[in-house]
Amino acid sequence: MANINLSQLNISTTKQALAEGNFTASELVVAYMEEINNKNQDLNAYLEVFTDAKEVALKIDKNADYKSLPLAGIPIAAKDNILIKGKSVSAASKMLANYVATYNATVIEKLLAAGAILLGRTNMDEFAMGGSTENSSFGSTKNPYDLTRVPGGSSGGSAAAVGANLALAALGSDTGGSIRQPASFCGVVGLKPTYGTVSRSGLIAMASSLDQIGPITKTVADCRLLYEVIKGQDSFDATSINGKKFNQTSKKLVIGIPTDFLAEGLDPVIKENFDQTVKILTEQGCETREISLPYVKYALACYYIIMPAEASSNLARFDGVKYGLKVEGRDLLDDYLKTRQSGFGPEVRRRIILGTYVLSAGYYDAYYAKAGKVRDLIRRDYEKVFTSGVDAVLSPTTPTPAWKLGEKTSDPLQMYLEDIFTVPANLSGLPALSVPSGKTETNLPLGVQFMAGAGREDILFTLGEKLEQALSLSLAQG
Repeated sequence: MANINLSQLNISTTKQALAEGNFTASELVVAYMEEINNKNQDLNAYLEVFTDAKEVALKIDKNADYKSLPLAGIPIAAKDNILIKGKSVSAASKMLANYVATYNATVIEKLLAAGAILLGRTNMDEFAMGGSTENSSFGSTKNPYDLTRVPGGSSGGSAAAVGANLALAALGSDTGGSIRQPASFCGVVGLKPTYGTVSRSGLIAMASSLDQIGPITKTVADCRLLYEVIKGQDSFDATSINGKKFNQTSKKLVIGIPTDFLAEGLDPVIKENFDQTVKILTEQGCETREISLPYVKYALACYYIIMPAEASSNLARFDGVKYGLKVEGRDLLDDYLKTRQSGFGPEVRRRIILGTYVLSAGYYDAYYAKAGKVRDLIRRDYEKVFTSGVDAVLSPTTPTPAWKLGEKTSDPLQMYLEDIFTVPANLSGLPALSVPSGKTETNLPLGVQFMAGAGREDILFTLGEKLEQALSLSLAQG
């Protein structure tokens, strides 16, 4: 059995090691299984580990045709709201605790076709509703850097798995920052792609106009590779697009700093780290320019009207009749009421109630219709910036480092405020990338977020790699 140091591996180095015969895909999967067995009881990152991963790895080892595939032998985890045929998929809810997927999500089909090995399904906030993975019906996930703190959410299990070396990469879903925020808290890279560039077929929907599947990885290069594998138009998703192909040129990149948006509410540690990041990028040859995004200050309010409204509609299907949990009542209406009361947790019920309220006849125009108009103004803010010569907008990923478990559960509004920098990307449909940018004195990871124009993931990857390389060099020099 090869001695494999999982903490030193990323997708690129693993592909090289597999090609050189340093270890086999089977040996790699066994190493990950052992690491999961050692750590997952404390972390609760995985809800299920797929025992057939070893069989898949053996087939890859024995079949030379696999060797040329872009992800041959690479162990990857998937968030528990992405369908994998024949496997349980619960969206971390009692409502779907015994549901088994009847087909593969398109992103899963693409991973398997690329030779990836699925290690298991990861914990999340119930139906992706939350920012800490404390809303899971199957227990909270812990931050791999400090077990007393949250890993972020709703893709906290995926981010914790990658951050704790329990997977080489993972898939998450991002509705208002649910990939980028946990990536920041767990010291890994997370991408929310341009809306439509990655198929949502086989994703359990929360808010359909905001949801987007994306990769969580150890490095920016890995993120680029995984994105290239899963992106593309899909006949099963009418909103999916192929997207125009861009190639980042060697011109000096201009980064917009939204000074008015960053004026208040930042933890001093985050502010200091952000200023240092701006300095590093300037030293790397980037130009920085102060910009104004006048309507973005309304993004959070806008998001928390549109998202629960769409969630309320999407979750209406869980009624105890079609599939999932069923609790018998006195009559059909009582079946509905008892099933939904037993199956949904408090955060899901809260958002359903809020969403139903803003969609009701007396309040639709006052809230939902108005939020739609504000959403358009936010989109135009970014259009103006990106047509004025700015290539990307830089902000912290989150206003604070990871907080203590239980610290914000009694005050949902405080939890919602953590999404202030991430929700604009979902409202505008633009791509955004969270990249590790340092750590606090107590070793908690910090991250910054790059946003670019529609389809310009190439710019995000270029900037992310510049920052990553500069920080790596700085660390090497001590």
